[in-house]
Amino acid sequence: MTADASALQRDEEAPRPWLGSYPPNVTPDLEVPNEFLTDALDRSVQRWPDRTALIYYGARWSYRALGQAVDRWAAGLLRLGVRPHERVALYLPNCPAYPIAFFGTLRAGATVVQVSPLYLGDDLARLLDDAEPRAVVTLGALTPNLVPLLPRRPSIRVIWAGVREFYPLWLRPFVNLALRRQGLPTGAPRGEAFVRWRDVASAPGAPPRRTGDPAREVAVLQYTGGTTGNPKAAMLTHRNLRANVAQVAAWNTRAVSGREVVMATIPLFHIYGLTVALLNGLFDGGTVVLQTRPDIPELLKLIDRYRPTQLPGVPALYQAINLHPEVGRHNLHSISVCISGSAPLLPATAHRFEELTGAAVVEGYGLTEASPVTHANPIDGEHRIGSVGLPMPGTDQRIVDPATGRILTAPGAVGELWVRGPQVMAGYYRRPEETADVLVDGWLRTGDAAQVDADGFTYIVDRLKDMINVGGLKVYPREVEEALATHPAVAEAAVVGLPDPAHGEVVVAVVVRRPQATVTAEELIEYVRGRIAHYKAPRHVEFREALPRTGIQKVLRRTLREELLQTAPA
Repeated sequence: MTADASALQRDEEAPRPWLGSYPPNVTPDLEVPNEFLTDALDRSVQRWPDRTALIYYGARWSYRALGQAVDRWAAGLLRLGVRPHERVALYLPNCPAYPIAFFGTLRAGATVVQVSPLYLGDDLARLLDDAEPRAVVTLGALTPNLVPLLPRRPSIRVIWAGVREFYPLWLRPFVNLALRRQGLPTGAPRGEAFVRWRDVASAPGAPPRRTGDPAREVAVLQYTGGTTGNPKAAMLTHRNLRANVAQVAAWNTRAVSGREVVMATIPLFHIYGLTVALLNGLFDGGTVVLQTRPDIPELLKLIDRYRPTQLPGVPALYQAINLHPEVGRHNLHSISVCISGSAPLLPATAHRFEELTGAAVVEGYGLTEASPVTHANPIDGEHRIGSVGLPMPGTDQRIVDPATGRILTAPGAVGELWVRGPQVMAGYYRRPEETADVLVDGWLRTGDAAQVDADGFTYIVDRLKDMINVGGLKVYPREVEEALATHPAVAEAAVVGLPDPAHGEVVVAVVVRRPQATVTAEELIEYVRGRIAHYKAPRHVEFREALPRTGIQKVLRRTLREELLQTAPA
């Protein structure tokens, strides 16, 4: 519902509430350099030329080598015919091709289009039609997903690399063997549309340095939403992303420039992984350790070997580490800081991970449209259980009644969270109406119901659109999920609302049991009734082996609801 602009105007002179407090060495105000992302990388190359920038399963790139690879790739992209402000899609998992192509594309003056390697078929076709990229960068193993889409899109050039190119020489034969076992191609794709990575990456010379205004130049088209539906891309400028990295750096009071090792397990094609893992690591002289996919036994070995100091992640990742039967055999004590995002962090998950590592595990909050981080609990100050923390330095927040548009200033009042700051997007690509709906006088409407306490700490109640209406009473799925998660037999749970003729909607829970645990639906329903209001308790409980998730491991409630609607009794 569109906010009441007159109500906002009348309340504009109200005193600013909820300033909160950071540790003394962090100021709420932040000076953000108005520079291109490639300028920030250049500074790291100049300051730490011999420090390791990237590690990929034993292969290493120094900052000097990374800078040279970026320049060559940008020159090759221009030679291929890509022009400034055209778009280049990165259809890649976490691997060295990603940072080289990312910064090389920006160096050439083009815009990066983020594409999940999980996309194929109609999902992939819709995204390509929306972004209209001049080129797609991918791995040879993923090219079969593109082949059927190219005849109707003849202007696209596909730059492909063999993933084995980035491994140490001694490992390359084993990579091909693994690909064959998975039924993935190892040879060269055929057709005029395909260009080898090495032919682009070996171009001589360096492209000219960027000119223009970083606050107006779009660096990334970041698609938001689940894996179905019409694609919608947030336009994130160079300054948006540069600002968010500066905000995260100011928040991370434990980081030491030129000394950090960031474990990049979360996918870089997602804005969270791009900003908090890759850009945050490289712009401060850190070493970024890339893991292609979040395999837990492999991750534990990588932590043993490379001793990361930062492990940004999602609750499902931390919980998977907590529950791994051999976690006690690995040394996780190098990890100092973990910021958890994308989904609610249960206190039990955070406490157990802190016991295993000694790290500070704090919950944060953000969204694609804000590059993404807007809130986080202080690392060395007070972090409150259940809260996503304080606004990032340079970020304002307000709670707005979604029905009237009035600003709610009373601590604890529940309404829609609005945020404002230098990290907020320029708008949605080619979607002026949707842009006008979420951007109001510089404020971004998050679509999340939230409340703020008297000290400025923010609590996300739930997505407004996920609220369940039980006989006129509001039920937020998160509250029910948290109650279920305290049961010792529950590994994870998701809650949705299904239509009901008597009550409008009823609460339905889908539960994944812990290994070897036994519990019945009736027992769980009674358990929840003993902790929250009876009308909020699930009417039905279904048990599954796993929950549907996005590439960033966020539970797909919409998909779950659609599946339950198909199987539920009439």
